Amino acid sequence: MAAPELYSKFARIWIPDTTEVWRSAALTKDYRPGDTVLHLQLDDETESEYKLDPKSGVLPPLRNPDILVGENDLTALSYLHEPAVLHNLRVRFTDSKLIYTYCGIILVAINPYESLPIYGSDIINAYSGQNMGDMDPHIFAVSEEAYKQMARDEKNQSIIVSGESGAGKTVSAKYAMRYFATVSGSSAEASVEEKVLASSPIMEAIGNAKTTRNDNSSRFGKYIEIGFDRKHHIIGANMRTYLLEKSRVVFQACEERNYHIFYQLCACAHLPQFEPLKLGSADDFPYTNQGRSPVIEGVNDLKEMEATRKAFSLLGITEAHQMGLFQILSAILHLGNVELKERGSSSCCTSDESGHLGVFCDLTEVSYESMAHWLCHKKLKTATETLNKPVTQLEAINGRDALAKHIYAKLFSWIVGQVNKALSTSSKPHSFIGVLDIYGFETFEVNSFEQFCINYANEKLQQQFNMHVFKLEQEEYMKEQIPWTLIDFYDNQPCINLIEAKMGLLDLLDEECTMPKGSDESWAQKLYNTHLKKSSHFEKPRMSNKAFIILHFADKVEYQCDGFLEKNKDTVNEEQINVLKASKFALLVELFQDEETPAALSTTAPSGRAKAGRSIQSVREHKKSVGLQFRNSLHLLMDTLNATTPHYVRCIKPNDVKAPFMMDPHRAVQQLRACGVLETIRISATGFPSRWTYQEFFSRYRVLMRQKEIISDRKLTCQSVLERLVQNKDKYQFGKTKIFFRAGQVAYLEKLRADKLRTACIDIQKTIRCWLARKKYLRIRQAAITLQRYTRGHQARCLYKTLRRTRAAVIFQKCTRMWAARRQFLRQKAAAVLIQRLLRGYTARLEHKRLVCEHKALLIQRWVRGFLARWRFRRIKRAVVYLQCCVRRMLARRELKKLKIEARSVEHYKKLNFGMENKIMQLQRKLDEQHKENRELSEQIRQMESHSATELEKLHLQLKTLQDAEEESRHRGDRVTSLQEELELVRQELEKNKEMVSELNEKNTLLKSEKDEMNRLIQEQEQQIKEKSESMHEEVTEHMQAQLNEERFRYQNLLSEHLKLEERYADLRSEKEAAEELSKPGHNRADSGYSSSQSESVHSSVLTGSEVSSLEREDAVQTAADVSLLLKLQRRVAELEKEKMDLQGEMDTKEEQLQLERTKELEDCRRLLGAERDFEALKRQELESDNKKLKKDLQELRQSLSKGLGSKVASPGGQAYNVLLEQLNSTTEELEMRKEEVLILRSQLVNHEAFKHKETRTEGDSGDSSRSPTLDLHELNEDGELWMAYESLKETNRILESQLQTQGQSHEKEVEGLRAELQRLRAELGHQQQMLSDSLELPHDARIQASLQHEISRLTQQNMDLLEQMGKQDKMVRKLKKHLKIYMKKFGEAEGVHIEQSSPENMVGESGHTVSIVRKERDFQGMLEYRREDESKLFKILITELKPRGVAVNLVPGLPAYILFMCLRHADYANDDQRVSTLLNSSINTIKNVLKKRGDFETISFWLANTCRFLHCLRQYSGEEAYTKHNTPRQNEHCLTNFDLSEYRQVLSDLAIQIYQQLIRVIENILHPKIAPAMLETETIQGVMGVKPTGMRKRTSSVHEESAHSLESILKQLDVFYYTLLQHGNDTEVVRQVIKQQFYVFCSVTLNNLLLRKDMCSWSKGLQIRYNVCQLEEWLLDKDLQGSGARESLEPLIQAAQLLQIKKKSQDDAEAICTMCTALTTEQIVKILSLYTPVNEFEERVSILFIKSVQTLLKDRKESSQLLMDAKIIFPVTFPFNPSPVALETIQIPSSLNLNFLTRV
Repeated sequence: MAAPELYSKFARIWIPDTTEVWRSAALTKDYRPGDTVLHLQLDDETESEYKLDPKSGVLPPLRNPDILVGENDLTALSYLHEPAVLHNLRVRFTDSKLIYTYCGIILVAINPYESLPIYGSDIINAYSGQNMGDMDPHIFAVSEEAYKQMARDEKNQSIIVSGESGAGKTVSAKYAMRYFATVSGSSAEASVEEKVLASSPIMEAIGNAKTTRNDNSSRFGKYIEIGFDRKHHIIGANMRTYLLEKSRVVFQACEERNYHIFYQLCACAHLPQFEPLKLGSADDFPYTNQGRSPVIEGVNDLKEMEATRKAFSLLGITEAHQMGLFQILSAILHLGNVELKERGSSSCCTSDESGHLGVFCDLTEVSYESMAHWLCHKKLKTATETLNKPVTQLEAINGRDALAKHIYAKLFSWIVGQVNKALSTSSKPHSFIGVLDIYGFETFEVNSFEQFCINYANEKLQQQFNMHVFKLEQEEYMKEQIPWTLIDFYDNQPCINLIEAKMGLLDLLDEECTMPKGSDESWAQKLYNTHLKKSSHFEKPRMSNKAFIILHFADKVEYQCDGFLEKNKDTVNEEQINVLKASKFALLVELFQDEETPAALSTTAPSGRAKAGRSIQSVREHKKSVGLQFRNSLHLLMDTLNATTPHYVRCIKPNDVKAPFMMDPHRAVQQLRACGVLETIRISATGFPSRWTYQEFFSRYRVLMRQKEIISDRKLTCQSVLERLVQNKDKYQFGKTKIFFRAGQVAYLEKLRADKLRTACIDIQKTIRCWLARKKYLRIRQAAITLQRYTRGHQARCLYKTLRRTRAAVIFQKCTRMWAARRQFLRQKAAAVLIQRLLRGYTARLEHKRLVCEHKALLIQRWVRGFLARWRFRRIKRAVVYLQCCVRRMLARRELKKLKIEARSVEHYKKLNFGMENKIMQLQRKLDEQHKENRELSEQIRQMESHSATELEKLHLQLKTLQDAEEESRHRGDRVTSLQEELELVRQELEKNKEMVSELNEKNTLLKSEKDEMNRLIQEQEQQIKEKSESMHEEVTEHMQAQLNEERFRYQNLLSEHLKLEERYADLRSEKEAAEELSKPGHNRADSGYSSSQSESVHSSVLTGSEVSSLEREDAVQTAADVSLLLKLQRRVAELEKEKMDLQGEMDTKEEQLQLERTKELEDCRRLLGAERDFEALKRQELESDNKKLKKDLQELRQSLSKGLGSKVASPGGQAYNVLLEQLNSTTEELEMRKEEVLILRSQLVNHEAFKHKETRTEGDSGDSSRSPTLDLHELNEDGELWMAYESLKETNRILESQLQTQGQSHEKEVEGLRAELQRLRAELGHQQQMLSDSLELPHDARIQASLQHEISRLTQQNMDLLEQMGKQDKMVRKLKKHLKIYMKKFGEAEGVHIEQSSPENMVGESGHTVSIVRKERDFQGMLEYRREDESKLFKILITELKPRGVAVNLVPGLPAYILFMCLRHADYANDDQRVSTLLNSSINTIKNVLKKRGDFETISFWLANTCRFLHCLRQYSGEEAYTKHNTPRQNEHCLTNFDLSEYRQVLSDLAIQIYQQLIRVIENILHPKIAPAMLETETIQGVMGVKPTGMRKRTSSVHEESAHSLESILKQLDVFYYTLLQHGNDTEVVRQVIKQQFYVFCSVTLNNLLLRKDMCSWSKGLQIRYNVCQLEEWLLDKDLQGSGARESLEPLIQAAQLLQIKKKSQDDAEAICTMCTALTTEQIVKILSLYTPVNEFEERVSILFIKSVQTLLKDRKESSQLLMDAKIIFPVTFPFNPSPVALETIQIPSSLNLNFLTRV
């Protein structure tokens, strides 16, 4: 795009201005090449002209579109220049109250001069874990980026905080350290974070002072290294200081103060412990009263002193040392009060009238005479002698001040050393983050040695910054593979060489200091002679010979040479120092030890970073020049920074009057130029500053694309569009993932987009206006038609009414006449009909009487004849049945005799098979039921006979009744006439009564209305009273509920704190034990890093593989690698191979043993299974045949009874009937005996065949002689049925045997596969050994690196694979052992049954008959018994090894809790208090350990459900009436009887609360990273959201974004949580509370991100949030969770979305906002309104006046001032009592749990 086209009419530009630096204006006329004047219109609508330079032809800079104003990153602006940067910062700072802004890799921080609520723990939590570009700019974002890069890249980091005095450097560094201390925590040493933070108030007290620019200005530079371990926890810190301003101890300018510590001491002078220091007010000491401003507004020095002493104590500085420090500081103040009087022209003396010198000597415990003498004298050494020379008063005063400065410097260094000692750690830090708080570029009217050193340091830092920015820019271009040219940037190396190179300013200064008569003037002349006109960065002032000018990168600075030599020498009288060294004050002597190093080099750099710091210091260290010390420390600092990844924070001072949120443009531009911000902008502008991904470009500029240009490949689509829109291809470049634009191109594209949208809006407006006009026309036309229709309708209705009335009159006349005629006719007709009716009725009654008499006679004849025929038939039938019974009885007795003989022969077998009695008794019960049914049938027969007799009697009675009714009918006919007459009279009376009733009804209606009115008034009064009482009750209830929730919340917080302390105690104990183990001689590590113990098992050696590898890696990094390390690795490989061979041998042995056991087991199982299945099949067939026979006999009996009932021969109670019943009973008894004998014989046959070989071994030759060795099956089974069943079962047995063989073959194949896998691993190991030996042939360095990386990673992977294989083998062995136990159990049961059957105790011989013994069903009491030695096994299986995804999936919900409670019931039943206590305590501790080791969601949910169920069981069976009323009578019988476990119920309740809180934390950890992308970032409504035209440029050092989470994934995760909780059996109320907590997390995280992300506050984002909330509400509705309170927890988020979409212009809008946003605080409402950012040009920003009006309306609200919601809060949880309907005696323990040692009681 050519320049003239951009400078068209209405284009906005920036022009220079003397007041505002830059001023905005708009072109009123197009610019054409060659024009010398631009016609402008300023913002105040005044016309102006701007003259152009015809030579340069430079046009004024263009202004960015309003849509880009206020962006988070300055490099994202389309036009990158000074006015754009200044305007963007001013808008963010003054309008939006945002103090942080990114500028590429720099964080620009503007001092607000006001405390802001943006540094709390909630803000820290919100920024923790977030990418740098995702949140609004903040010091915490930079800190998080440094922390994340340290953890990810394993590289040290640095945060460089710079700026001039009063810009807020110290506060920024303090907040950065607070962030690290908060998010990291300490690993081993207690309170390391607190110590790191405690160092700040100490250093502020001794190193900060009030200046004219800042009330808390740091007068020294410091670099703090915060050390982290491998887990990225803080383990220590280290501090280095630079260039303390010692001159402030003895001199302060007007309106300034000395260091804070002096004023804090003076504020404590009245305290008893400070009385020996003999202090007073700060105005009493010259060292503190020179600035005439001893008090800082809003600062209490007494409270600050308390904070300082507290920090000293926290860092381990004892009270004695603290008082020693204060004693030395007090001595310095008293030294400043020592008066030195002139005595003569060349000497002086001390005047101690005030006694301050004596106080100084007493406090320092030095000789008064010596100190008084050497204050006024100095020692001169010549070649032959030493002379004491008196000094002048001025020299003495300077010497006194020099001594005070030197003492303070030494004390400062000692305190820094003590702080470092307190922050140091025994272990070496794995990595560190350094925070550099150093002075920025300074220039004053008079600049001296201090400003020279400060600006020299800033030159070095700026050089490092320029190189880093250049490097990042070029890396970005190379990464995207786009052509680039070398970017020109300012190189300040010549300026640095001027200062520090050979024969530079510092060298010449040190040289002049060594000269006997060196002076500032002579040094200045040397500078002129050496550098003037030879260096472009050095100049000489025109009017001075004692000054020089250096052209720094930021500005040109003139330095005055006066005092340079004296400040560089920093001379102190040696004899005064010797007097102090001779002091009896131990702390003072310690300060002046020769071994002590100066402050700047008091801390040695970490290993490998700077070897210069390790050099041996001179004995006369304090004689080294200050410039040399500073240069050395600065070089050390630069080496440290170059070895780290830097992060830059540039602090800006907005104004000099310390006014809040007011920016002085001149001061701001000056600092932006000095701190490198504009240099970053310039470097970015020379390249391609605007960068878009292809998808972002497509989404934003979709409106500029044609349909044919849109294809599936976004890159090709963007290329075709840009080639059409931008003709100059140099204005953009296509990278791999991004499009790079030159400066101004995004603004051009935005202009095209706005024009296209504006055209579309005009078309839309035209269409809408046409539609509105047409709609109005149609509405008017419809109204006219309607009026016409109604008018015509009215006229038609009037005509119709007239015609209708005429016709109605005619019809009325016709009907009246017809009614009169019809009434006369009907009267005559009724009289005729009445006569006919009476006559015909009389005739009909006579005929009816005759017919009734005939019918009754026929009925009597029929019943009599039937009775006689039935009587004859019954008599004949009884005789026939009697004969049949007699014959059958004779035959039955013969059969009975025969069966008794057979029964005696098989009686022995029947006794041997006594185990079948249960089945026989079942058959006997079935026969009893049949007998009962027979008796019921006979009873029914009797009832039917009695019923027939009663029916006959009823018929006789009916006949008599009919005869009586006939007589009555005759009499009633006579009464009809009289009744008709009476009826007429009654009608007349009825008419009279009706009239009376109508009158009464009217009165009643009036009374009812009065009554209703009274009732209504009474009800209204009752309703009012009820509402008042209910409102009062609700208020009281809500108040009580709030108090209860508050107490519950406080209790649960204390509980969580207690849990944390317990975990901390457990960690410390485990660490102590580990340390003790390491300290044992038997566990010392060998040189190779592996354990020297040879008794370790294979499993432990495998587990320590990864630890060994990590230890080796550490050793490799810390020490120089050599060939011996490779040999160690080879030895370790050999050890692993040997372990593999041993493991393979053990596996082969186990496989052989397992194969033998399996073969033997299969043989036994085949025999056992065959016998058992034969036995079961025989019993089943017998039962089926018996059932069929019984049904047949019952059917025959019913038929016989029905025949007997029909023939009426035999009646109940008769002789034949009794004979029949007796015969049936005897037949039944014989049948039962027959069945018992058959079953006994058949079962004995099966047992004989199945256990033949066992009987041979156990009985030998002493077998029972009564048992025949050869049984004739045909004799036992007369019909052949038993033989057929036995043959079929043998066939089944063969099939099962073949299946077992197939299973055995599959197991053998698996074993072969495992062997092949071991062979493969052995071959791979050999191959890796070969590779290791080949690596020895490589060069030394390559061999070391390649071998270490390859071998260590490979061995670790092999160890992990071997461990996995061992786990699989262990599972297989456990499975086979489990099957073996099951088979052995069955074998034992079968053998036990055989022994029991063959026992002689079961033989019961009686002479008369066989007695049946019925075995009762065992009644369990719902208890489980176990041995005491099995207690640990119970907890291991039931709690430790039970996994929710394993066996527990198929369990009854809460089964572990039921089992534990049933065991507890048995201990209570046995009155064993020790077992009860052990069971409960061990269960609780084991659950805690399991949750500590396996903290996944499913495990926590599973044990939350079981803990709650255990708690409910303790309540349900406690015996308390409040709980037992929900139980069944059977459950109440199972209540605990001996112990009151209410205290343990409280312990279990606390455990459930802890588990619930852990569950909530796990859910939060899972959901937290997904919520913000799903709720805010993912575009759920396609086409509504647009990418804002900022390019959304991420920091190049930021972590790559993970795959975006959608709302659908969130809902799926909620489904997983919900169904998992229900599957594990959690109570519904607990599930509702969990869901409510989850939705609160949704709301808090989303709202917090909204409040901290300016790019998210837009109208379209509000629409997206409302849509996402609706999806969540639908999920609640689908799960029927509307009443859980989850919907209410989303209310703040809903109101925030509505606030983004509501109109924000008028006062009515402000009132509507205040009425609507009741769930949001005032801070949140104002923050959202301030952050509201239009995405399109058609939207408008919220004005400041509107925000102020909203604040005014909300000022009366009483609410928290906290900005963010507390996302970590956990609502109080309750566990309502939920009784279980499950009966304990019905619970079955699955065999898969392997709890065979538990016995049901």
